[in-house]
Amino acid sequence: MKTFGVYNLKGGVGKTTTAVNLAYLAAKEGKRTLLWDLDPQRATTFYLKIMPAAKPSAKALIQDKSMLDRLIKPTEYANLDLFPAHFKIRHLDAALGEMKRRKKQLTRLIDTLAARYDYLFLDCPPTLSFLSENVFQAADYLIIPVIPTTLSLQTFKQVKKYLNKHFSNPAKLIPFFSMVDSRKILHRKTMEALNTTTNFCATTIPSRAVIEQMGTHRAPVPHFSPKSDAAQDYQALWKEVLRRMEQNA
Repeated sequence: MKTFGVYNLKGGVGKTTTAVNLAYLAAKEGKRTLLWDLDPQRATTFYLKIMPAAKPSAKALIQDKSMLDRLIKPTEYANLDLFPAHFKIRHLDAALGEMKRRKKQLTRLIDTLAARYDYLFLDCPPTLSFLSENVFQAADYLIIPVIPTTLSLQTFKQVKKYLNKHFSNPAKLIPFFSMVDSRKILHRKTMEALNTTTNFCATTIPSRAVIEQMGTHRAPVPHFSPKSDAAQDYQALWKEVLRRMEQNA
């Protein structure tokens, strides 16, 4: 099983929409896929129309690995399951901070899922915390959406520096430009400058109205608007992620 953390320290960059759409595309290809909503805002859970049946404490979740089976729910899409978020998840970070070997607790839980799934996507909250450290430890790849602005790029550089400093074998980064507005000179110049010096994906995700409509349809873009430009953009991004995996195999 390959684990993807979809992460950015900065909020409002298209992280959740990326996690939902890429997980849907992986499942559509026949891969057994689990999407884990780690964000207490519950946007992923909302998009996929799932209500958690049980609401265990964060500490109980960490200590009882068998609880995972009771919490994972099938979605209406073939091959796609969801570990839904609920409000109590906000205590997960504090619970991790109290544990021994606290950076590896999420890895321990994830290892129990390896035989059941081909891909695991972690939709992460925009924080730098015990939980994010667990994601950094557990993920094989970090997919990082970055808006092509000075502040977003600075945040990305901070994350990259933190990983290299605190992790001996950090997750491989797959950054890409998100919410791109090609009419803005700053966006164009930023992408032109970085595409020649960094490992940003060639695929970009423009800012499109149909992506905002995910909240109305409560569904992935490739499902409710499969012929849209946005659906094709996410398909291209997923293919590029797969190519990067093959290159690192």
